[in-house]
Amino acid sequence: MKVLITGSNGFLGQHLVLHLSKEGFDVIAVSRGENRIAVNALYTYESIDLTDEFTVANVLDKYKPDVVIHNAAMSKPDECNNNTAACLKHNIDATEYLLQHCLPTAHFIYISTDFVFGEDGPHSEDDIKGPLNFYGESKLQAERLVEQRTGLNTIVRPVFIYGQALQGMRPSFLHWVKNNLEQGKPIKVVSDQQRTPTYVIDICKGIETIIKQKEHGSFHLAGMDIISPYNMATTVADVLGLNKDLIENVTSATFPEPVKRAKKSGLKIDKAKAVLNYNPVNFEEGVRLCFNV
Repeated sequence: MKVLITGSNGFLGQHLVLHLSKEGFDVIAVSRGENRIAVNALYTYESIDLTDEFTVANVLDKYKPDVVIHNAAMSKPDECNNNTAACLKHNIDATEYLLQHCLPTAHFIYISTDFVFGEDGPHSEDDIKGPLNFYGESKLQAERLVEQRTGLNTIVRPVFIYGQALQGMRPSFLHWVKNNLEQGKPIKVVSDQQRTPTYVIDICKGIETIIKQKEHGSFHLAGMDIISPYNMATTVADVLGLNKDLIENVTSATFPEPVKRAKKSGLKIDKAKAVLNYNPVNFEEGVRLCFNV
């Protein structure tokens, strides 16, 4: 089965390419610029600008994938708010081009976000949408394009993805905590937000099952624990034997942000557990896997 993955240079993208390649899928990785996946694996790489419809059409016609996993996005809420035109191009136009030019028989899997919801999480798949910022609104509009397409379509929503940082990847929040504590630097981390952080390999396994079972509709592939960033940081310290006294418990008011974000977020995974046999690790085990301890 031929699987095309957009945004392959990103964190989830790299892990998806490596996981699905290892599982025997014929993977075509596409992203902007040079290939940043440093690990040897069997896959094909193409540099692509997804906002150029002609290029998108050519790549899809060249490979004719059975599955398209659209993972690429402009995903920083502040940047989306500051440059709404670019956000619309990357998050909506690019999605539309892929939908228009992939084979009608292709399974289209769209990687969305919990930002399509508002407060009062964790949310189930069918909860009322209410984005609090432009990034969330752009992803919701893209979801609606996917839902309008005839054929096999799936929307996957993860939350706060973490995992092993491969060469060429930007450090995640967990690695930022580890690096600072190892250097004896104090850090401030908020405790008045709730998330369901997701170990990246759990998402990869969930998407693999969605492909194999040809699942339609929306699925939340998130972690099992509802936890604050402060508790995430102290768990990292405990697992790695670092000094958690360096972690100062603060509120969101300490870090004023131009873009509104939900304080009580997160996603419910009951549907994924029932339909996909989705069984994510708890956060502490995820941290151990992340740092190989």
